[in-house]
Amino acid sequence: MNSGILVIVSGFSGAGKGTLVKALMERYENYSLSISATTRSARPGEEDGREYFFKTEDEFKEMIQEGAFIEYARYVNHYYGTPKAYVQQQLAAGRDVILEIEIQGAQKVKQQMPEAVLFFVTPPGATELKNRLEKRGTEDADTIRSRLQRGCEEAKGMDQYEYLLVNDDLEKCVETLHGIVQAEHCKTARQQRFVRKMAEELQVFMKGE
Repeated sequence: MNSGILVIVSGFSGAGKGTLVKALMERYENYSLSISATTRSARPGEEDGREYFFKTEDEFKEMIQEGAFIEYARYVNHYYGTPKAYVQQQLAAGRDVILEIEIQGAQKVKQQMPEAVLFFVTPPGATELKNRLEKRGTEDADTIRSRLQRGCEEAKGMDQYEYLLVNDDLEKCVETLHGIVQAEHCKTARQQRFVRKMAEELQVFMKGE
């Protein structure tokens, strides 16, 4: 059995990353979502252990000391990190693991695991991004401004991602993401076990002649 693919999904705050990932998980069975740990407070409707593992800053720092993260970073005054054990277990079981993380974390994971595939999610324009942040209604004007300022910085790193997903039509965006992941599975670099097996079997036929 071939290993699963580590799929990293990043993008601007308000680009609809969470909605995209949720729709993908509901439609296709072979994906596992890596749940991140964070020190930010839960938003309405979020539950500990479902959207995030919500930690105090002291708890998070203790996990850093224990080496429990693939990556971690500080973003808009809060820590975010990807627990290591769950990701490794799911990949070994042949499942494709989705990491929904910010750009700093994505770069760190790519350095450690170059076989990971990076997707950057964006709305069709900056005005739409600002509108989505305001319509969310969960943050004040200063926080929205901070997120837009962060977006200016993140835009400089968009070309470090292998794939760009413009999240204008959710249905289309889900299918594009899934299609690319399936194409990645077909790459010969990910099918070396089959390549070797086929070559060996053909050699057996030749010897039989």
